[in-house]
Amino acid sequence: MDNNDILIRLRYALEIKNKEMAEIFNLGGVEVTVPEVIKILTKSDDDEAENDEQIKCNNSMFDSFLNGFIIYKRGKQEPKPGQPDTLETSFKKSANVNNLLLKKVKIALALTTEDMLELFEKAGITVTKGELGALLRKEGHKNYKECGDKFARNFLKGLAIKYRG
Repeated sequence: MDNNDILIRLRYALEIKNKEMAEIFNLGGVEVTVPEVIKILTKSDDDEAENDEQIKCNNSMFDSFLNGFIIYKRGKQEPKPGQPDTLETSFKKSANVNNLLLKKVKIALALTTEDMLELFEKAGITVTKGELGALLRKEGHKNYKECGDKFARNFLKGLAIKYRG
């Protein structure tokens, strides 16, 4: 699953309009217009080598969207004294996009561990608290587990079931 596909699924699950998507990108520090949002959310055909209409969402752009989504849902957090004003990127070279998706959507929607387990349950898979904790850990921690596409897809499916009915 690429970043564009994740954005398409997240937008569908939470019923986010194109104008709101552009606003979220802008809150995250990436200037995007509504027509550009439409190009980002255009599904690419695997048959075509490259779709000229689609804008590829790279990892830093995706991270900015998730940061903007947190600000959009929870408001801008005032920096503590001695902290820099700018948000530092959460992505490292090997960072897993799916783990970041789980963490930041959890923060943005103020989900508890039980809420997340319930979302997975609605999607039809059983995840233990330990597994979820491993997915939410910082990369490099001894209990860190990389989140596969299956978990990310089912998480987004659970969101869609919860928020769309």
